[in-house]
Amino acid sequence: MSRVVFSIKYSVHPERRNDYLDVVRELKNLVKAEGLESYSVFEQKNKANNFEEIYIFKTQEAYDSFEDNTDERIDILMTKLSDMIKEQTTQYTTLFEVNNAQ
Repeated sequence: MSRVVFSIKYSVHPERRNDYLDVVRELKNLVKAEGLESYSVFEQKNKANNFEEIYIFKTQEAYDSFEDNTDERIDILMTKLSDMIKEQTTQYTTLFEVNNAQ
């Protein structure tokens, strides 16, 4: 089975930066799921308020079932996040690890 990397890039309204960082800190403590190896958030160097969330899953099945496993608190935080993100800045990427057996 190949691992999957899912990433979300976006820009945050500068006046919402501190709120955003508070929400992300809480999310990092809550986002857990079977097959999720890691969840990290990075800020782009030399471009303030541009962030990327990176999820690494052990298998494609874990990735496919991830959204089925969210709880109410995570949903609330994700809604808060969406209000902080500048419109039309979101980019999604899904990468499947190249496996020697393929």
